[in-house]
Amino acid sequence: MIPFFSARHVEAAVTPTRAYDAVRDAFVAHARGEWTMQPKLYVTNYPAGDFRAMPALGGGHALLKWVTSFPGNPERGLPTVSGLVILSDAETGLVEAVLDAGSVTALRTGAAAVLAAETLEASGGAASVIGVGVNGRAAARTFKALGRDVVLWDVDEKRARAVAADLGVGIARSLDEALGADVVVTVTPGRTILIPEGTLRAGQHVSLMGADGPGKAEIAVAELRRARIFCDEWEQASHGGELAAAVNAGAIGRGDVTELGNVLIGDAEGRRSPDEITIFDSTGLAIQDLAIAIAALERADELDLPTMDV
Repeated sequence: MIPFFSARHVEAAVTPTRAYDAVRDAFVAHARGEWTMQPKLYVTNYPAGDFRAMPALGGGHALLKWVTSFPGNPERGLPTVSGLVILSDAETGLVEAVLDAGSVTALRTGAAAVLAAETLEASGGAASVIGVGVNGRAAARTFKALGRDVVLWDVDEKRARAVAADLGVGIARSLDEALGADVVVTVTPGRTILIPEGTLRAGQHVSLMGADGPGKAEIAVAELRRARIFCDEWEQASHGGELAAAVNAGAIGRGDVTELGNVLIGDAEGRRSPDEITIFDSTGLAIQDLAIAIAALERADELDLPTMDV
């Protein structure tokens, strides 16, 4: 019988701090070549949304995530992100667990946003999260779990206030105030440029988490050029992430971008001065999902999980 982790089971099994540590370890393992993956495959049905297939191998396990991104779903009362994660034993090929993809995605997205900030920021100042859907909420939870002050902003003020009250964090009075924080995390649908040229000040760090597919962007190409740029994985980010428009325009190339994993293992420089503006482009990696799925499986015996026979 195969255990199934619903969204509430994933959240019960993996705390934000455990997710942070697991995702950090995954970046390190991938940078060292110990964990492997291929760039995500998009099956598009624009303008409605897209489907994504994401495989990974590492830590004695293999994973496939089949996940969607349908930005118009909330207007229908449906989640933007849905799907399944299948975790298998790498030695036998047998399925070990099936997990809700939305909750796995939220945990690893929040963890990656905060990991990049903690690695690349200039100071330990206050943070802001712009966009407080499922993934933005996860980023705010992770900041709070690590003891950081964080404020929220969302185009839907009512939603921002509800999430802030639930998490016990603050509200930014305006988008400009949120963009002025020492550390900024953006988790929006990526349909609107939030950060035009000249917005960021010296010493800021921004984790760009929303633009995870072709045609999406949260920052102007000209503003990217003002910053020191990092990403989760170059091949994926240069084709389907925040960097894609800048790469296509010839504004940046491979030599302008550093992968976060290489910073974590000491093979590349992180921030070089307190005045540098640093930007992290996240497209979401299957190795991050693998890390969360393994962490959940470790606690399967402690939870009352439903099972399936396949």
